[in-house]
Amino acid sequence: MIRYLAYLSIGFISFQFLNVLLNLLFRQRIGKTVSPSDEMVSVLIPARDEAHNIGFLLDDLSKIRGTNLEIIIFDDQSTDDTCAVVERHASSDPRIQLIRSESTLPEGWLGKNHACYQLAKQAKGSYYLFIDADVRIEGNIISDALAYLKKHQLGLLSIFPVQILKSRGEKITVPMMNYILLTLLPLIFVRVSPFPSHSAANGQFMFFDALTYRKTQPHKHLKSSHVEDIAIARYFKKQRIKIACTTHEERIQCRMYQSYGEALSGFSKNIIMFFGNKRLLALLFALFTALGFLPVLMALPTIFPLYLVVLLVILLSYSYISKQNMGTNLLLFPAQILFLFQVMIMGMMNKKRHTWKGRNIYS
Repeated sequence: MIRYLAYLSIGFISFQFLNVLLNLLFRQRIGKTVSPSDEMVSVLIPARDEAHNIGFLLDDLSKIRGTNLEIIIFDDQSTDDTCAVVERHASSDPRIQLIRSESTLPEGWLGKNHACYQLAKQAKGSYYLFIDADVRIEGNIISDALAYLKKHQLGLLSIFPVQILKSRGEKITVPMMNYILLTLLPLIFVRVSPFPSHSAANGQFMFFDALTYRKTQPHKHLKSSHVEDIAIARYFKKQRIKIACTTHEERIQCRMYQSYGEALSGFSKNIIMFFGNKRLLALLFALFTALGFLPVLMALPTIFPLYLVVLLVILLSYSYISKQNMGTNLLLFPAQILFLFQVMIMGMMNKKRHTWKGRNIYS
């Protein structure tokens, strides 16, 4: 029995190694364009209690020149000074518009999906860029991402930002999401494979062809999805719409959470979706990641050093791709595994109870 588990562990880590190697060798990069397109891009920002973040993003957007932009913010019943911050920036940049939510959330809708749908109804651009209020951008990343989208004739381009990690809690929690992503799926498959299972997206940066968006109405179609980014990616693939997902573009950065507790609450609401909403698959991933070395050590001790070398290469490779500190990830890997178990358990047990910014995300 232990020998059988050892072979399964070797197969599992080999699968992870192959995926991270493919992600390393076939990294998709957003190049720099010489002449930006003059087509309008609608930058659409859903915001709920984002007074401490949104000003920085609007500063970044206001610096962009040479790209035809409109910038629309939907204030989703914020209880802080989000509107005041937006209005202050709008007074000095006529491209910035503020829309306020005038009613309670309609039945059957989740907050972010409804906000994005309302934003799209107001947008006039040929392309829609949905971007979270806590994201920071630099340079001509919008025009460069647009060029990539057009080059590959995509209906959707999603980019994973480089994650800003300051506290010890962030360094334990956030890297595990990159670890799961990069060891489960070669991201090149998102663009070249027709299978919906080969889908990935990050709601922090979702760039749509507007015509495709208007035809499919993804936020309306998936209005009750609490992990709308992955759901939209799979929906588009089922509709034979080309999508792409690239990772860790340095000109896009985000500090998702500021503490261990925030990350635990945030990730637990969508962790199972990483595994196609299959709880058993999620649990097996966690078990083999944490304990896979034991049967190898017990039944195949001569192979164990090679197992450790492969694990080391995986950790170094995913850290490099993610632009994260390799030494920190190696040092904190045991704590990261404990977090993985904790967030898995919360994700499985607290179904229908997750809240975000004062709302139950399932209500």
